[in-house]
Amino acid sequence: MGAAERGPGPVNQSRSALRIVVADDNPVVRAGLTALLGGRDDIDVVAEAADGRQALRASREQRPDVVLLDVRMPGVDGLAALPHLARVAPVLMLTYSRESETVQEALRLGASGYLVHGEFTAVQLVQAVRDIRAGRTHFTATAVNALVEHVRGEPAEIPATSSQTQSVVGQSLFERRRVRGDFGLSRREGEVMDLIASGMTNQQIAAACFITEKTVKNHINRIFAKLGSGSRSEAILTWLDGGRS
Repeated sequence: MGAAERGPGPVNQSRSALRIVVADDNPVVRAGLTALLGGRDDIDVVAEAADGRQALRASREQRPDVVLLDVRMPGVDGLAALPHLARVAPVLMLTYSRESETVQEALRLGASGYLVHGEFTAVQLVQAVRDIRAGRTHFTATAVNALVEHVRGEPAEIPATSSQTQSVVGQSLFERRRVRGDFGLSRREGEVMDLIASGMTNQQIAAACFITEKTVKNHINRIFAKLGSGSRSEAILTWLDGGRS
């Protein structure tokens, strides 16, 4: 019986449960994710898949609320299947692939979030799945850094073996910003400003930094005051220019 056709084990029968398809070619990873997520009262893993083709077939049959998708799989890989899956359900990339080009391509193709293994806890994964269903995005440090790198056209500085979350991005980018002019922003304010410059909304910044939207708004008010800006666009121009004009 194929991975996409095999039941994940005991299934929660609650009609309101969040329905998940797990797609990863590693059977150990699939089993671990199924055990972790399927053990929650409000989550059902309704199917597993070993490649993109199986994931698409399972998603069309099961109509899940969220698809967890690896990038590199044999046959049809995650990126090839992503635009088709994204038309069926929100897709959360869950992968070891950390290259900036891969992250950017996944988001361009319709991913609703991008988590790199080793950069999140079990609790954060469960929360990310629930948030993706509710329309909120989630990124771990490597993904956020890729977005900022794309905006600035500068090399990423996050260590490849980092097990921390988004705060690592704030540390590396803000330390670099101090050389170019930090405008008196705190480290956290510098991190938030970098994410604003990457094009993230307040909701996305809150999810990326694991803080509330109200806290994000408070940071933005202080940032605008320090940069002497009255809008996001003005703040971005001032920030990226580094005070050189």
